[in-house]
Amino acid sequence: MHKHGNRKRHAFTLIEILLVVVIIGILAGLVALKLTGRAEDARVTRAKADIAGSISSALDMFEQDTGRYPTTEEGLNALIENPGVPNWKGYLKGGLKPDPWGTPYVYQYISDDRSYRVFSCGPDGQPGTEDDIYP
Repeated sequence: MHKHGNRKRHAFTLIEILLVVVIIGILAGLVALKLTGRAEDARVTRAKADIAGSISSALDMFEQDTGRYPTTEEGLNALIENPGVPNWKGYLKGGLKPDPWGTPYVYQYISDDRSYRVFSCGPDGQPGTEDDIYP
């Protein structure tokens, strides 16, 4: 004989399941909020690292081998394809990847002091705006 007070529970109630789902949803939302800002920070960090690292090194090697930096017209493509200068050796064998937002990096030769400027247009993809990223 079974009495109602001594019965063993073999399943969760609907309220218990709903409570667990709500708690998991809240935790997932909090984690997503924390990671959203970090993703943009990571893109900015990667753009700065690309410019200060591989691109600048390739430009410096180009200058060392050819005696000059690429012109603005030749651009960063001069690191991948010979623009017709002697002693060119190829500098970005894997090609030039776009910035983290899918936009090409911007290169400008500064003839006054024989240097260059490389930057990312940032999230808006437009040069000359406040979200441009310099190393």
